[in-house]
Amino acid sequence: VQLQASGGGLVQAGGSLRLSCAVSGLTFGNSAIAWFRQAPGKEREGVACIVSDNDDTVYSDSVKGRFTISRDNAKNTVYLQMNSLKPEDTAVYYCAARAGAVRVTSDSDYDYWGQGTLVTVSS
Repeated sequence: VQLQASGGGLVQAGGSLRLSCAVSGLTFGNSAIAWFRQAPGKEREGVACIVSDNDDTVYSDSVKGRFTISRDNAKNTVYLQMNSLKPEDTAVYYCAARAGAVRVTSDSDYDYWGQGTLVTVSS
């Protein structure tokens, strides 16, 4: 299983970015995909999760209403649309996957991880 995250970059506060996570080697239609992030000096935290069978989603309180997770089954890709970005959103963002359509949000629940993409939000 391979996950390839992309789309990070430098953006001003209030701006937007869209991250992509291309997934291969996993039955995409029976999986859960999540985004996590880790800021310097902080623990990794869950940001959003999407479950394949019913598009069920869950968000952390810190991003709810600003970020949207979605997936394109034809492309085996999950997206994280990030709007109204804040400096505190600055982090390395990782996508993670697990087999089975289960809505879970702990990093220990995910078996496969991408390499991370850096998002920097300037004030």
